[in-house]
Amino acid sequence: MQTLIDYLNRVAGYSGWIVAIELFLIGLVVYWVVDFLEGTRGERLFRGVIFILVAGVLILNLVVERLEFLRLQYLYKGFLIAVLIVAVAAFQPEIRRVLMRIGQPRFWVGSSHQLSRTIEELITAVTGLSAARIGAIIVIERRVALGEFIETGVRIDAKVTAELLKTIFHPGTALHDMAVIVRGDRVVAASVQLPLAEAAGYSVELGSRHRAAIGITSGSDATCLVVSEQTGTISVAKNGRLFRDIDESKLRKYLASAFL
Repeated sequence: MQTLIDYLNRVAGYSGWIVAIELFLIGLVVYWVVDFLEGTRGERLFRGVIFILVAGVLILNLVVERLEFLRLQYLYKGFLIAVLIVAVAAFQPEIRRVLMRIGQPRFWVGSSHQLSRTIEELITAVTGLSAARIGAIIVIERRVALGEFIETGVRIDAKVTAELLKTIFHPGTALHDMAVIVRGDRVVAASVQLPLAEAAGYSVELGSRHRAAIGITSGSDATCLVVSEQTGTISVAKNGRLFRDIDESKLRKYLASAFL
């Protein structure tokens, strides 16, 4: 208790506005990280790491140092370093996505007419595929370039049209399997192989298309549209999160957000 009182007395000696600014900045960073990780497995991991760090600081300051458990203090500090190293490895996809967002500027800005036309073509294609229960996965590239994935598929350079997308995904065609990547108002590749999210932690109902949508959006800022072959339902994946049973109005909002 005396240690806690001493700590509070030291804090009271600091300038009030400096403490307020520091607390505000710390809170802002924590809020941004939690918001960025919201709905992902990284969110739970981040909360666990924060709990361990806070508990460790309290234990070191209030118990270990006061009672002079030097060996326990040494071991616990080593444990905290190990936790930080493991956290960096575990957060690798999230760290990669943040760094790519910072280093990759937006490369394509179309006119409002082009954007509106592309959005309507995508909506027409997806709702048509949904009605026919034809499976499909369409990745919309944003600031983070997807060149490494485009190379795994068949290059196409064609304007986005509902007819083209329906033809690509029609069962039996050479390119119907796997994903299509859209860049701006162009279809740039088809039959693209995407990374699958690990099955652990997700519903057993999710097929390979939905897991691929989660996988590609976990490592980039892309938006991914998925049509279920079994049910015809439309899903949207963003930032590693999957939003299912999307109607046309919600789909339009997601696409507007992706392009604008």
